[in-house]
Amino acid sequence: MTSHDPDPLERLLAERACERLILEFVRRLDLGDPSTVCDLFTPDGTWEWPHDSRRVEGREALRAYFGSRPADRLSRRVCTNILVTVDSPETATATTYFATYRVDGHTEGTFVAPRLPANIGHYEDTFRKADGTWLLATRTLHLAFGGPTERLTPLDRPA
Repeated sequence: MTSHDPDPLERLLAERACERLILEFVRRLDLGDPSTVCDLFTPDGTWEWPHDSRRVEGREALRAYFGSRPADRLSRRVCTNILVTVDSPETATATTYFATYRVDGHTEGTFVAPRLPANIGHYEDTFRKADGTWLLATRTLHLAFGGPTERLTPLDRPA
C-alpha cells in the first residue's frame, strides 16, 4: 500500500456511502419527494443528459427540475451493477446501470398493467466528501434505449 492508497476499511466505507447515495437518489424520485433529490448534491452539483444537451446546475435549479415532475407520474427505477471507485479520501466515481418503468396519468391506489421499461441506460457519477458527508458532484445520464413516457387513458385504469 502506497501513501496515497486509502485504508481498506476507509475505502469500503466510502464505497458503501456512495452506493447508498445512488440508491437514495432513485428512492426519492420514485417513493419520496423528488424535489429533495437536490439535497444529495454538492451546492454546485450538476445533473446532465448529453443526448439533448440538458444540464441542471446548483441545488435550487435541481430542486426546481426534479420537483417539476408530473404529480400523476408513477415510476420505479431498478439499479444494478453499481461500481464505485474511490479516487482519494474526498473523491470517488461510479457507474450504475438502470431501467426505468414509468407512466403518467396514474391514479393512486390503482395497478398498472406491466409495461416495458421507458428507459434503459447507465449513470456516470462523481462524488465529493464535504464536512464528512459524501455527496453527488455530477450525475450524467446515458441512455442506450429510451422512449417517451406513456400517458394512461381512462380505459387503462381499473375501475
